[in-house]
Amino acid sequence: MTPHYYDFLALGAATCWAASAVISAEPAKHLGAIAFVRWRMFFVALLLWSIAVFASRFPPLGMDTWGLMVLSGLVGIFLGDTTLFAAMNRLGPRRSGVLFATHALFTALLGYLFLNERLGAQVYLGAAITVAGVMVAVAWGQHKSAAHPWDSSPNTLSGIALALTAAFAQALGALIAKPAMDLSGGFDPVLASAVRVTTALLALVLVGFISPRFGRAQQPPTRHVLFQTAVSGWVGMGLGVGLLLWSLREGPVGSAGVLSALSPVIILPLLWLKFGRAPASGAWIGAILAIAGVALVLLR
Repeated sequence: MTPHYYDFLALGAATCWAASAVISAEPAKHLGAIAFVRWRMFFVALLLWSIAVFASRFPPLGMDTWGLMVLSGLVGIFLGDTTLFAAMNRLGPRRSGVLFATHALFTALLGYLFLNERLGAQVYLGAAITVAGVMVAVAWGQHKSAAHPWDSSPNTLSGIALALTAAFAQALGALIAKPAMDLSGGFDPVLASAVRVTTALLALVLVGFISPRFGRAQQPPTRHVLFQTAVSGWVGMGLGVGLLLWSLREGPVGSAGVLSALSPVIILPLLWLKFGRAPASGAWIGAILAIAGVALVLLR
């Protein structure tokens, strides 16, 4: 069979997230993780609502529309991002990235259990191979001299639990959003993204009021840092999440989750271009595995 167009939307989302990660490195280090996420969500919400007001049709108020989309933002973005950063503080970015890759399997499982999606043995085999490839690329894709100092953090049970919670929250957020987009007159990807991001932003601001030390910027933001933050948000959370939601609206949750999980592999050539150093051999092995898995999913 030939690939479906919504499969390429999910791959486009993965590409946007990979590019956004490269752009995000400097401002995230300058501001600190939570402050960076808060600023990024602000810029994304500003852009998306500017577009949605003129280009989107607003669905009627109701728990099956706005209620579901708000819940999706709380679970998928606020809870997912917060627990992922908490996991990174305990395990380091490499180990937490390996565990977070399981969100593709969680997405396929939830689609099977709750949306009656039956994608076939070939797709599930491709999903397993893709996730295995992503894990290999993340776990063994760095040169030892380039290892992040956080990777020396102790491998605690709480860190593992937080990383798996982040992966499950990402998958559950996508599952919750799909019914509100499938409805006749339901959400389009731009408005859905705006509601989800704004919900997560308001939750972060509320937590900041309750605990003023939460997410306080490490250094004052500069114009250059804010510009980089805005661009990373527009590419990753704006365009990337919009493409993923479009893929979810048109196709199965399971395949969208698997294909969008490819971003840790797509980022490898981007880092090579940026730093002029080829990835480690483990990255190539993982990339080959991931591409083989994606081929099985696309040619289902």
